[in-house]
Amino acid sequence: AAKSRLPTVFKFARVWIPDPEEVWKSAELLKDYKPGDKVLLLRLEEGKDLEYHLDPKTKELPHLRNPDILVGENDLTALSYLHEPAVLHNLRVRFIDSKLIYTYCGIVLVAINPYEQLPIYGEDIINAYSGQNMGDMDPHIFAVAEEAYKQMARDERNQSIIVSGESGAGKTVSAKYAMRYFATVSGSASEANVEEKVLASNPIMESIGNAKTTRNDNSSRFGKYIEIGFDKRYRIIGANMRTYLLEKSRVVFQAEEERNYHIFYQLCASAKSPEFQMLQLGNANYFNYTKQGGSPVIEGVDDAKEMAHTRQACTLLGISESYQMGIFRILAGILHLGNVGFTSRDSDSCTIPPKHEALTIFCELMGVDYEEMCHWLCHRKLATATETYIKPISKLQATNARDALAKHIYAKLFNWIVDHVNRVLHSAVKQHSFIGVLDIYGFETFEINSFEQFCINYANEKLQQQFNMHVFKLEQEEYMKEQIPWTLIDFYDNQPCINLIESKLGILDLLDEECKMPKGTDDTWAQKLYNTHLNKCALFEKPRLSNKAFIIQHFADKVEYQCEGFLEKNKDTVFEEQIKVLKSSKFKMIPELFQDDEKAISPTSATSSGRILLTRVPTKPTKGRPGQAAKEHRKTVGHQFRNSLHLLMETLNATTPHYVRCIKPNDFKFPFTFDEKRAVQQLRACGVLETIRISAAGFPSRWTYQEFFSRYRVLMKQKDVLNDRMQTCKNVLEKLILDKDKYQFGKTKIFFRAGQVAYLEKLRTDKLRAACIWIQKTIRGWLLRKKYLRMRKAAITVQRYVRGYQARCYATFLRRTKAATIIQKYWHMYVACRMYKIRRAATIVLQSYLRGYLARNRYRKILREHKVVIIQKWVRGWLAQKQYKRSMHAIIYLQCCFRRMMAKRELKKLKIEARSVERYKKLHIGMENKIMQLQRKVDEQNKEYKCLMEKLANLEGVYNTETEKLRSDLDRLQLSEEEAKVATKRVLSLQEEIAKLRKDLEQTHSEKKSIEESADRYRQETEQLVSNLKEENTLLKQEKETLNHLIVEQAKEMTETMEKKLTEETKQLELDLNDERLRYQNLLNEFSRLEERYDDLREEMTLMVNVPKLEHKRTDSTHSSNESEYTFSSEFAETEDTPSRTEEPSEKKVPLDMSLFLKLQKRVTELEQEKQLLQDELDCKEEQVLRSKAKEEERPQIRGAELEYESLKRQELESENKKLKNELNELRKALSEKGTPEVTAPGAPAYQVLMDQLTSVSEELDVRKEEVLILRSQLVSQKEAIQPKDDKNTMTDSIILLEDVQKMKDKGEIAQAYIGLKETNRLLESQLQSQKRSHDNEAEALRGEIQSLKEENNRQQQLLAQNLQLPPEARIEASLQHEITRLTNENLDLMEQLEKQDKTVRKLKKQLKVFAKKIGELEVGQVENISPGQIIDEPIRPVNIPRKEKDFQGMLEYKKEDEQKLVKNLILELKPRGVAVNLIPGLPAYILFMCVRHADYLNDDQKVRSLLTSTINSIKKVLKKRGDDFETVSFWLSNTCRFLHCLKQYSGEEGFMKYNTSRQNEHCLTNFDLAEYRQVLSDLAIQIYQQLVRVLENILQPMIVSGMLEHETIQGMSGVKPTGLRKRTSSIADEGAYTLDSIIQQLSSFHSVMCQHGMDPELIKQVIKQMFYIVGAVTLNNLLLRKDVCSWSKGMQIRYNVSQLEEWLRDKNLMNSGAKETLEPLIQAAQLLQVKKKTDEDAEAICSMCSALTTLQIVKVLFLYTPVHEFEERVSASFIRTIQMRLRDRKDSPQLLMDAKHTFPVTFPFNPSSLALETIQIPASLGLGFISRV
Repeated sequence: AAKSRLPTVFKFARVWIPDPEEVWKSAELLKDYKPGDKVLLLRLEEGKDLEYHLDPKTKELPHLRNPDILVGENDLTALSYLHEPAVLHNLRVRFIDSKLIYTYCGIVLVAINPYEQLPIYGEDIINAYSGQNMGDMDPHIFAVAEEAYKQMARDERNQSIIVSGESGAGKTVSAKYAMRYFATVSGSASEANVEEKVLASNPIMESIGNAKTTRNDNSSRFGKYIEIGFDKRYRIIGANMRTYLLEKSRVVFQAEEERNYHIFYQLCASAKSPEFQMLQLGNANYFNYTKQGGSPVIEGVDDAKEMAHTRQACTLLGISESYQMGIFRILAGILHLGNVGFTSRDSDSCTIPPKHEALTIFCELMGVDYEEMCHWLCHRKLATATETYIKPISKLQATNARDALAKHIYAKLFNWIVDHVNRVLHSAVKQHSFIGVLDIYGFETFEINSFEQFCINYANEKLQQQFNMHVFKLEQEEYMKEQIPWTLIDFYDNQPCINLIESKLGILDLLDEECKMPKGTDDTWAQKLYNTHLNKCALFEKPRLSNKAFIIQHFADKVEYQCEGFLEKNKDTVFEEQIKVLKSSKFKMIPELFQDDEKAISPTSATSSGRILLTRVPTKPTKGRPGQAAKEHRKTVGHQFRNSLHLLMETLNATTPHYVRCIKPNDFKFPFTFDEKRAVQQLRACGVLETIRISAAGFPSRWTYQEFFSRYRVLMKQKDVLNDRMQTCKNVLEKLILDKDKYQFGKTKIFFRAGQVAYLEKLRTDKLRAACIWIQKTIRGWLLRKKYLRMRKAAITVQRYVRGYQARCYATFLRRTKAATIIQKYWHMYVACRMYKIRRAATIVLQSYLRGYLARNRYRKILREHKVVIIQKWVRGWLAQKQYKRSMHAIIYLQCCFRRMMAKRELKKLKIEARSVERYKKLHIGMENKIMQLQRKVDEQNKEYKCLMEKLANLEGVYNTETEKLRSDLDRLQLSEEEAKVATKRVLSLQEEIAKLRKDLEQTHSEKKSIEESADRYRQETEQLVSNLKEENTLLKQEKETLNHLIVEQAKEMTETMEKKLTEETKQLELDLNDERLRYQNLLNEFSRLEERYDDLREEMTLMVNVPKLEHKRTDSTHSSNESEYTFSSEFAETEDTPSRTEEPSEKKVPLDMSLFLKLQKRVTELEQEKQLLQDELDCKEEQVLRSKAKEEERPQIRGAELEYESLKRQELESENKKLKNELNELRKALSEKGTPEVTAPGAPAYQVLMDQLTSVSEELDVRKEEVLILRSQLVSQKEAIQPKDDKNTMTDSIILLEDVQKMKDKGEIAQAYIGLKETNRLLESQLQSQKRSHDNEAEALRGEIQSLKEENNRQQQLLAQNLQLPPEARIEASLQHEITRLTNENLDLMEQLEKQDKTVRKLKKQLKVFAKKIGELEVGQVENISPGQIIDEPIRPVNIPRKEKDFQGMLEYKKEDEQKLVKNLILELKPRGVAVNLIPGLPAYILFMCVRHADYLNDDQKVRSLLTSTINSIKKVLKKRGDDFETVSFWLSNTCRFLHCLKQYSGEEGFMKYNTSRQNEHCLTNFDLAEYRQVLSDLAIQIYQQLVRVLENILQPMIVSGMLEHETIQGMSGVKPTGLRKRTSSIADEGAYTLDSIIQQLSSFHSVMCQHGMDPELIKQVIKQMFYIVGAVTLNNLLLRKDVCSWSKGMQIRYNVSQLEEWLRDKNLMNSGAKETLEPLIQAAQLLQVKKKTDEDAEAICSMCSALTTLQIVKVLFLYTPVHEFEERVSASFIRTIQMRLRDRKDSPQLLMDAKHTFPVTFPFNPSSLALETIQIPASLGLGFISRV
């Protein structure tokens, strides 16, 4: 490659210098280089300084490094400096740091084997790359495959993918993934699953053609070219395989640590299987052909399981069990043949031991004669012109012959299998184009190189020549396309090397010539080579120390070949006699393998002992001339290989090639380990560096004008910017780059030579650095100015506070001085006052003592005087008293004497008067009056006596109580006295004890000290123990508190966990329900797809049948779906199926299509059954949920109604009891007011009250009877209203009822029904009469109660009279007892009445239930008695009743023959746009439902079925015809949902009726239950919704990536980096590119259309959620697959775009639709691009933030993060490892990408309409004049 050098290299420039260990090392220039300098001062990255000496001859400077911003580019051609170290470093950075194994190098995809399974090959990745341009996504094998597929379809040119590389580089895997991509993207054109068969051929070919080598565990030991055929619609129809150079020598020899072909070890691992017992196999170490390598097992590979996969692939490819066992017999025979041993008889002959076990088994398996095979293994036949000789051979020759036979058998078997695979993959349909995948060995060089390496390197020379020419051609086309001057680029042409090998007298020609010589040897051939080419051809050399080797200078390296074995391998000799023995085998498969070429099933070429060449299998055997086979047989391996290689090159030259170069990063198979030496060797060998060199020789860097302008706008001034971008770029470049040869202007691009982009980047960086410095200067000045102002403000503040502090200190000093003065003043005052008080107190004390002394003296004097006076007073009084008593005694004596004398005189007079009568008379005058007065006085005194007696009694009571108290006190005192006596005794005893105790106390005093000492010790110990216990107690308390806290927390946690579990279980149940719903909807989608496929096949069959008979084409056809039987008009005949008559001949003419048709039909039935099962399960689950909900709702309602009824009855009974109590009280009052016998008279008030009570009771009874009757009538009416709803005539019930009524035509049955009706009427009458009797009995009971009340009144009067005769006290007691008895009896009576009333209520309830049941049976009987004619006429009767004008019933009437016209005008030919704009939303649905209502009204089930079925089928037709139109799909989704809601709303079910008005409830369906059709309509709505989602996805898909990722919504945020050959299709300012506004406008358009069509709001939310999910998933998937958009600025763009979408949701009031949540992964990915990614805290924040992203996605974004600007840094590998460690326990999906095809399960919540059906008007524009409103 050309090196990038400048005449002057400045200081700090970074360069690459050669290194023996790392190949290239990075260094930095410490001193400017000037022309003429011989030494460069450099500093390595590890800090070491060195002097780098320039080559004195060439004086070439070291390679310059690219800017860091260009490192890690997707395309190596985007690098500014294109050379080997730059390529190597870029690959290493991508492979090690970013974990990216694919990189573009111009037209080449470089694939590095990671030796690790990566999640980048799933079907989601295939879908992401499908339809994308190659430069839009990160490099991938799928991108190459997509480019080939797209060019095949666009250019109609065959394509080839050439996969090359050395063993272990991953060629086979890359080819396999390419074929898987084609199989997944294109699909097959038939139901034969061709793509599965193409992929199934890989396990077979790997088992028989791959083996373990030291470099690769699954190395392909042959080359293959697979042509995948496509039809005109670019679907896979077949494939064909060509193979090259099978390594036959591996069958008989393996090197150390290598294995034979996998199939042998698979057989040995399965030897114990019953079907393999006959093969008599054993362990792999037993056989000579499988034990030589010493490594029979591959780590991580189970050969037994691989055998099962191989057999499964054979079965899929149509290889029967018998042929499979035949293949295994041959392979087992080869193993046993290898164990055949020879014994030498002499030096020229050998023998096989008799009955040799291995040979016996070989002959049994091959079906050949043992003796013949034994003979010809030890002998050979020599033929001369006249005679034939049989010659024995030596042991060595026999061993070689045995090995040659084994190799030949294996080669023939390999050919046969390849041929069979080709025949299975061959298609009868004509191939339109193909894509070839060439999986071929790369350039090889070993220590010992032989004939195989020579052929391989020869093939690689040819391929490299083709590659160089193609690259040169593309460069030339690009220059010519852009119209720039074309200069011839000098590139390496390896034609001389090819001429050396294949020209006349070339190496192959001389080899063939030597093979024809009788005594030709390898030595003679080597001498011919030396004589012919040595010193004549610069590319041919001779080794110095060998005469049996030669050296060829290949394009990649020099290779030394050893001549030994070339002739033998080129001849490929096998003994003919051994082949004849095999041809005579009884096992029929063996002769098939050895047929002649013209008769061979699998024609092959002769093979070398090293590798076998397979040519392309012709589809028809060609007949050759006699002797042609022999001539072909004489062709050497080299000659045939050259011919097949020419054929391959012709094929490749006729196609557009795509190159994949596989690189092996290390020889130890370590994952993601990069060995620079090995990588450079392979890069040189595979032509990648040659591509770089060719690109660097011209103009490798290419920019569009807009990209250049966007990137280098900073280098332009405002005046330089013109409207013409091209002219602007030209003007700027002329100023920036003075040498015009360094760039060229094309039509659309600017071409730069190597290094110019780096120069421009340097200018841009310098400009940005200068701008940054200016910004930094300004900002730093502003910061310092701000800091100065802040410091100045702080200084002023400090000064202010200091001055304030000083002022406050001075003020404090002044205050303290004043305070001290005041304190002194008060202190002096206090001292003076204190001295005064002391003196005053002393004076007062002296005065007090003196005055006291004087007062005491005065007091003593006064006291003496007072005592003297008292003594005088008592003496004088005693004397006066003594004198008075003496005088008083004398006076009393005198009086007594005088009174005695006077009394004696009076006594004498009285004795004289008593003796006279008159005296007595005078005395008795007025005696009687006095007696009366005395009697009165006596009475008064008696009263007083009674009062006094009462008082006395009271006093006595009080006295008695007091006495009792006193007695108790006395007793208590006596007890206390006794206790006191006892206490005194006890005191005495205690005193004695005290005396004793004193003695003991004295004794214990001595002991006390010792006890105190021990007590002190014990106290201290106790205190210590107590303190310890307290501490332990506190610890225990703390532990208790902590335990309580833990218990509380655990309880909280348990409750939280239970709540979480409950919520999780609820969420899981919801997820399960959604999964079931999604699964069911996916099955519906699959069913609709198969149904469409079924219709397409029927149409194709119709066309195939009708092509020869166009004149017999019928004008209409019978359409049948969902058991509907009606005929469409001719408008439908063109799109419907042909009748069964025309299908019969099609079965004969096209049996293949008919079989496919039957398969599809069978599959459809299976899917229908599965769908029905799932639907039943879903219905059962929904019914269970509905039942549980209904039960929960009904239970409280029923219970509440019963409780309410019981409470009402209880209130009524309580009110009646209160009334009865009030009436009894009034009766008692009336009786008690006048207690005379006249109260019971008829005219008395009491009697009148009783009569009033009787009348009121009878009236109350009548009222109760009326209430009972009203209740009965209400129950009956409710039963009549409920009965039609509960027992509604469903479609099946109505049919049964009609049949029953029609069967009742016998008069006897009608008479029996009439008799039953009469009996029920009689029963009702008897029950009513019994009820009447019970009411009469109640009236009699009330009359008896009145009589008892009369008796009670009389008894009370008697008691009153008796009480009047009693004393007052007894009267009171008697009245109280009587009242208590009366109230008790009254309560008992009331309780009995209450019980009776309860019994009566229960009885009435039962009777009401019986009556309701009887009435219901009576109504049913009446319905059964009606004739069938009346039933049919009854629904029509309301139509004939005269009504007012415009009194419509919300029905539409049409004739049955107008049904097709109705469907045609209303569905098939309706334009949604006009209906949506001009008419009410959902009008077609309302019209259809009103027609269904009329058919239901007529009880015409055929009409209902026919209309519903034709409606469903017509909607399907419209959607099939115009399914890509969003408005059509949205319109019919809205109408289908409205039709479904109408069927629910007017179904008559309570769950739906509660949302209706009373008028709407009258419009409910009366005869049919259309629940099954509701399910069909729900399925249809699901299918329409899925189709709507597909339409949305198809419209949005092209906009998402461009609008969300590529378009610069925030101008100037994202910088444009240089791109290579694979340019992005959407440039930055492309006028036709989509923007975010385009997406938002499209979303608004979708939303407005759906709103215009009247779609349910909940359904609109689901559609919006699905749209946002598609936007988020597609954007995130592209972000994960594009390294160029993983940057900080792009994260900002994405977040801004998401915010705009959220704003749109807010404007449309759709934030609660769940759409925002679907963007959460994209939001988190954008945040991940913007957050810091350095420390552990950043890693923790990322792990917590990215909860919606999987671990794979997080790590992928971090690996892909690419700095766009210089200030950004790459994410370190250690940080990514930290993230992986933190997320290792997270359970995530193993998928890298989101499933963009995922569709959320849709639900259709019930949305009743408030529109009245009778108000709907049918516009004339619909053309429905043949229907009329009813």
